[in-house]
Amino acid sequence: MDKPILHDPLGALLAAPDARHSDSPNVERRRADVEMARILKTAPLQMASDPSNGGIAHWKHGALHDVVEPMTDHVIMTYPTGVQRLERRAGKSVAIGTARSGVVTIIPAGSSARWDIPGPVDVVQLYLPHATLERVAREADAPIPGDLLERTGHLDPVTSGLLMSGADVLEGNAVLDALFRQRLTDIIATRILAAHIGEPTAIEPIIGGLAPQALRRAIERLRSDSDSDVSLAALASDAGLSRFHFCRAFKESTGLSPHSWLRQHRLEQAMNTLRDTEIPIATVAAELGYASQTAFAAAFRRLTGETPSDWRRRMR
Repeated sequence: MDKPILHDPLGALLAAPDARHSDSPNVERRRADVEMARILKTAPLQMASDPSNGGIAHWKHGALHDVVEPMTDHVIMTYPTGVQRLERRAGKSVAIGTARSGVVTIIPAGSSARWDIPGPVDVVQLYLPHATLERVAREADAPIPGDLLERTGHLDPVTSGLLMSGADVLEGNAVLDALFRQRLTDIIATRILAAHIGEPTAIEPIIGGLAPQALRRAIERLRSDSDSDVSLAALASDAGLSRFHFCRAFKESTGLSPHSWLRQHRLEQAMNTLRDTEIPIATVAAELGYASQTAFAAAFRRLTGETPSDWRRRMR
């Protein structure tokens, strides 16, 4: 992932200059990753983030009996494995749920509650900026969202599955992973708008693909050897569309999301190079933007069922 794992989360909390915001009403709010590091008293197994999309983190932590203080972002979470009791108490209000596969828990930005969890928990969390919800609502021609509903072990297999993919699909390729996270965050935000705000709203389906010239520009950017700005924002701007409308139109035109299209394109590049040259696999991995030969081999095997070396031998 592209954000270093925090090896000393409590030290990071004390050192982070932007851990608290000075502008009212967020004066007492911490970044979600910082607050989670403080309260869970451990480091995430994996974490990735960027300024415009929040972050995704996978944690395994022990029993918890503490107050989660107000955070700048909404925290949307699900539980890959295990079963555990959850209790959230805010004033006289008590919510009890079970952490298990297929459920989600939502901590709205700015809220505070005491949590009591008697044993270990395996959890994937999305840190969702409220600004992202507002942007997706505008782009989808939906009402600007109000407060999110608090959820404690709420059955929602759709959102749960989306969150799980955020931990499972990252491939060790900065451009592919960033595109995937950007689209995943927007999809989850759309789901949150439809299911977890005070007045759920229907988002109308959009029919119609990209204009031929816009599709050609998008594919040229995705095919470029330069990774300087292969982002949903740049692709959508080239097409004169919002991210929400661009992604739907691109998939209508190609049958694939931008992330899936680029992943398939780079797989084809890898196959051509492996078949037609003697270039070492480590060099192929680096040329395609993978952080390591191991990350490239894992991604290649997920898509083909074979390692790069086995595929190369079979094709000769």
